[in-house]
Amino acid sequence: MPEVVHSLTAPHRLQYTYKRSTGPVLGRFFGGLRDGRILGVRRKDGSVMVPPKEYDPDTGEALGELVEVGTAGVVKSWAWVSRPRGSQPLKHPFAYALIQLDGASTPLLHAVDAGAESKMKTGMRVRARWAEQTVGAITDIACFEPEPKQ
Repeated sequence: MPEVVHSLTAPHRLQYTYKRSTGPVLGRFFGGLRDGRILGVRRKDGSVMVPPKEYDPDTGEALGELVEVGTAGVVKSWAWVSRPRGSQPLKHPFAYALIQLDGASTPLLHAVDAGAESKMKTGMRVRARWAEQTVGAITDIACFEPEPKQ
């Protein structure tokens, strides 16, 4: 009979015990979320990035002109999550989607609670569903949901 070898194991928890400051651009973005507003940053060419960045990713130019964009927008692409994991934003099936908010030039990645995969469509309009308690984090937007048909 082959000898059974048991591995030694020990629990390990990866942690980052420091805090990072958000800086002037992201600090205002998160403050806006806390207040139920979504802010983007205007680039030199007039386009608006959401979420905002401190530096233009194409030119490296410092950015700082924050502008409010809409809390609703259009789904540009999406992927369905049939079996959410514990760390994901919703406990039931949902979509991750790239959502171009009204007034923004770039899409924001977030969760969409459509109820069923068959209800998700590229081009559909969605709106933010805010968390019951906002604290200044991306999770202040609990998810997006389809806008009611007019």
